[in-house]
Amino acid sequence: MSLAKRISQISPSATLAITAKAKAMKAKGIDIIGFGAGEPDFDTPEHIKQAARRAIDEGFTKYTPSSGIKELKEAICQKFKSDNNLEYLPEQILVSCGAKHSIFNAILSLCDETNEVILPSPYWVSYPEMVKASGANPVILETKQENNFKITPKQLEKAMNLKTKLLILNSPSNPTGCVYNREDLAAIAKILAERNIFCLSDEIYEKIIYDNQEHVSIASLGRRIKELTIVVNGVSKTYSMTGWRIGYAAGSAGIIQTMANLQSHSTSNPASISQKAAIAALCGPQEQVKDMVEEFKRRKEYITERLNKLDGFSCPKPQGAFYVFVNISKILGRDYKGEVIKDSFSLAQMLLSEAKVAVVPGGAFGANDYLRLSYATSMKNITRGLDRIEEFINKTLSP
Repeated sequence: MSLAKRISQISPSATLAITAKAKAMKAKGIDIIGFGAGEPDFDTPEHIKQAARRAIDEGFTKYTPSSGIKELKEAICQKFKSDNNLEYLPEQILVSCGAKHSIFNAILSLCDETNEVILPSPYWVSYPEMVKASGANPVILETKQENNFKITPKQLEKAMNLKTKLLILNSPSNPTGCVYNREDLAAIAKILAERNIFCLSDEIYEKIIYDNQEHVSIASLGRRIKELTIVVNGVSKTYSMTGWRIGYAAGSAGIIQTMANLQSHSTSNPASISQKAAIAALCGPQEQVKDMVEEFKRRKEYITERLNKLDGFSCPKPQGAFYVFVNISKILGRDYKGEVIKDSFSLAQMLLSEAKVAVVPGGAFGANDYLRLSYATSMKNITRGLDRIEEFINKTLSP
């Protein structure tokens, strides 16, 4: 079978693959503890569900404008104004079927075969695959744990050339949990503005942030960088609405219109009922968000403390999101039942088959000396899972 070159180069999502395999094992009655999913384990707040029920009862179940209803766009504009000091008009907003969809729309609208896209590594698994789908070339900038996994201005400038079209920035970051502060972003914004390079700022974990960190949108740091930035966000993580599939993008009207045109020929509108629910999420009470973040913070402290006590593990504390990115470099080369732990993929496979614990290999994020564990699961599961990991590690033998 002859497939399109741009599609044949795309790899499946490692995070979804791990989650699917863990679910399949669970379906067979195997007791699997999952640290794979990037999904809050809390229920969607009741007032949001009520808004969806009301939409159904009122017959709001038909097509909407493909780029989203005006009422939701206005709510998003108000959110940007109050939370991020950003002024947008409704025509500068695109509502999509999840933030992932918004990102895909942006990359395909901006990039083609003549372009390069700069990706800081570790990166979210879908970024390079989306860039490949556009025909563009992903340029990977490796970051260091000692620099909190953030790119430096010097790195950024060195990576740029006449083909550079876009920088993808994710703060708070999946998988590392790093947060770019105002000073970091100002330095990056200056370089992008001088070189006329676009920025896709993925801010989906904006509200899940710890220890007095401040979320700053790079688009808020000046007129020119705002013109060059497509800000992507959504309701999935903040309001535990992953299945509702509502994300959104904001940017210059011309770019947003191009993205809307693409969406109109691919998915058309996001679900009408979900759009009404998203309005309730953005405009309704926010106390449950704060409660969720407090619980994530409690889990973060526990999981990092436990992991740092394990022989050979090093786990920096995340500043945001709900993942820990664990350095396993001192584990590599060890032996378990005659099998050598060669990389993050082999360790993840051993943990799943032997310890019945699902984690995501760091190699999927461009960092093969790491594992990603999500703490978007109960403290009971975290405790049981870490007990199993500890038992497994204690059985490994140094080379």
